[in-house]
Amino acid sequence: MNRTAKTRSTIIVKRVTSQLELVQVFTIRIRVFVQEQRVPAEIELDSADRRAIHFLALKSDKAVGTARVIMRNGDAKIGRMAVLKSYRRKGVGTVLLKRAILAAKRLHAQRIYLHAQLTVTGFYERMGFRAVGRIFDEAGIAHRKMILGVELTTKGKESHRKMMRIGN
Repeated sequence: MNRTAKTRSTIIVKRVTSQLELVQVFTIRIRVFVQEQRVPAEIELDSADRRAIHFLALKSDKAVGTARVIMRNGDAKIGRMAVLKSYRRKGVGTVLLKRAILAAKRLHAQRIYLHAQLTVTGFYERMGFRAVGRIFDEAGIAHRKMILGVELTTKGKESHRKMMRIGN
């Protein structure tokens, strides 16, 4: 593989450190959630954005995806995962999610969870998350709570197992 081809296929995920990068994050989220999925703009950008750790996925220097991690009572909630339509199913979400999980582990999260749209629960299951609880509505879209490294017992109660190990 020549150097140009290798560079084109590389996805870089970085922690957001500048106002410009944060604007790129919000632009992706508005495009995916507000324009595509019709989530009301006033609930998409929320007060949790101020305390969240944001990540930006870049492919050939173009901002193509984002995610955030919010710590709550020792637990990490991964959220606002969004990938531009033309970059979906190309590994961007996988790299983003791995980076968010790694950040949560570095923050010593006791539990890592997210609220997944029903249409993408299979993706999160392949990454080690397990659905818990009932289906619920969030912004007019059906979701399930999913927890990393959780198995359900025959009685339906959560039991934690060792969290999956994600490399750098």
